[in-house]
Amino acid sequence: MGDRRGVAVVRACHPEPTVAVTALVTVLAVASGRGPAACALIGAAVMCGQLSVGWCNDLVDAARDTAAARADKPLATGAAPREAVTAAAAVALAACVPLSLAAGRWAGAAHLTGVAAAWAYNLGVKRTAASWVPYALAFGLLPAFVTLGLPGRPWPPGWAMAAGALLGVGAHFTNVLPDIDADLAAGVRGLPQRLGRRRTRVLAPLPLLAACAVLVLGPPGPVGRTGWAALALTCALAAATTAAASAGARAGSRLPFLATLAMAVTAVGLLVLHGGSLAPA
Repeated sequence: MGDRRGVAVVRACHPEPTVAVTALVTVLAVASGRGPAACALIGAAVMCGQLSVGWCNDLVDAARDTAAARADKPLATGAAPREAVTAAAAVALAACVPLSLAAGRWAGAAHLTGVAAAWAYNLGVKRTAASWVPYALAFGLLPAFVTLGLPGRPWPPGWAMAAGALLGVGAHFTNVLPDIDADLAAGVRGLPQRLGRRRTRVLAPLPLLAACAVLVLGPPGPVGRTGWAALALTCALAAATTAAASAGARAGSRLPFLATLAMAVTAVGLLVLHGGSLAPA
């Protein structure tokens, strides 16, 4: 029984995005030239921050998920005890603070600002028209967490922070897209919900397309075939998604969501590819 509860608690942390964001920032740290110990420290800090955010999200949404009979939510099904998830979120958040600051005072401040923004989203901002702001802030500061711990505490180039912010906004729209109707029924009225399913489908690819363009055209040096190919692919996916949405794709179709997700993966790949350009030469 204890093992099952432990697995359920882990499932409540949103493991997929937790692992994805942790891996992204760790790879960026490696690409920027950080040593193995620093990269491990950065990865641990991001992991703890993401764990705390995921558990916080499910705790805040527990009543709504229970009312909606969400079988995929361990708190809603009773598989994960609320007390255990609360304790796990508190421990993860407490561990995130010293781990972040150990990477450098300014680097830690940047990361903790992003974590605070994510908690603010969970605790109420997601119900407002400014629901996109925490995503933009948190993702935009991730490159700063990597570079501000380097000698001289350099800020990352503007293109990296802009691409991160755009990627965050795109992630927000992509994440919300499948659940817009359920969110509206529960009274959650963030920006995508206010726009509605059809307009969100049309607009969701745009910040990801912009992020890809910034990542292709922003870094120094020639673009190269990889950059142009990635930009062409993203443009094609954006055009297809927008056309499908404008034509009134059926409500249950996941094609716009999957296409937008593919754009996000492309943008993340470009960000990692240019990770070596984050630090000054």
